[in-house]
Amino acid sequence: MNKSKISRRLFCSDILSNGVLLLGAGSILAGCGGNGKSGQTEEKTAAEAPVAEKPSGDPCTDFSNVEPSEIEKRKALGYVEKSPIPDNLCENCKLFIPGQPGSNCGGCQLFKGPVFLDAYCTYWADPEI
Repeated sequence: MNKSKISRRLFCSDILSNGVLLLGAGSILAGCGGNGKSGQTEEKTAAEAPVAEKPSGDPCTDFSNVEPSEIEKRKALGYVEKSPIPDNLCENCKLFIPGQPGSNCGGCQLFKGPVFLDAYCTYWADPEI
């Protein structure tokens, strides 16, 4: 009779390799989507689609040519129209793009769309640096 004896080294090796296989399989399955739609394309209905604001006469509030992804980027950067920090205004940020002379807004190098002079975002950069 041949007794099958499993050594500690062989046992640990088997456990480790099986664990790696399970993690790899889990990663592959997670990367395949797993959102329960089984290959359906993502189409937004008119009710779900973000609505672009209508053009207005004021260029500082006109978001008609701004993509929804840019508006989301603006939110992700913590943009607010009135700075909570008096010395950190978009107007004196290194990334600010000046607008027309006499205008109350300009632009930003980080996202598209109008930016108020006294606004602020978390990526405010000191112009002296």
